[in-house]
Amino acid sequence: MGASIVVMARPVLLVHGIWDTGTRFRWIRPRLERSGLRVHSLNLSPNNGNAELAELARQLDGYVRTTFADVERIDLVAFSMGGLVSRYYIQRLGGMERVGKFVTLGTPHRGTWTAFVLNNAGARDMRPGSAFLEDLNRDVEVLRGVSFTSIWTPLDLMILPAASSHVEVGRSIPVRALMHPLLVRDRRVLQILLGILSES
Repeated sequence: MGASIVVMARPVLLVHGIWDTGTRFRWIRPRLERSGLRVHSLNLSPNNGNAELAELARQLDGYVRTTFADVERIDLVAFSMGGLVSRYYIQRLGGMERVGKFVTLGTPHRGTWTAFVLNNAGARDMRPGSAFLEDLNRDVEVLRGVSFTSIWTPLDLMILPAASSHVEVGRSIPVRALMHPLLVRDRRVLQILLGILSES
């Protein structure tokens, strides 16, 4: 009998949003792990918007460099603000060379009006028309270099307008989760994620 070859899935790194830590994924992470995936998460600091998103992206870059082998590619799953942090990592810090699949959950790719509630660096980055978003969206086409999917809910009251989570490249998948935080607790989202992460 010939030897069977087991292809190991890439490790999955979960990136949280504002006011969160890696515990935001406490429902979805064990379910991903039970499917056989190697799942990691990090805690961005500060998590309250007091840092520019580029600074948080540098933390993400440092985590990838110290946690994974230089030749190892990873898949990124990012919630809310974490999706913008991850985009900066991919588009500006060389993450394109490390990331295989990139999935955002409820990320304000074109900004959110709720970011005007706060007046700190991170919130200003998330405002529609911010210099940060204009910079990333100027060459959004580079996301075609990874397997990119945006999952979002049209019922989102945190991302306003909700369609800001839609991106013109990659896949855009609306799921009618009742609230923004439920995107990381929704069984439909879990099944979509498992399908994406299991694709060759």
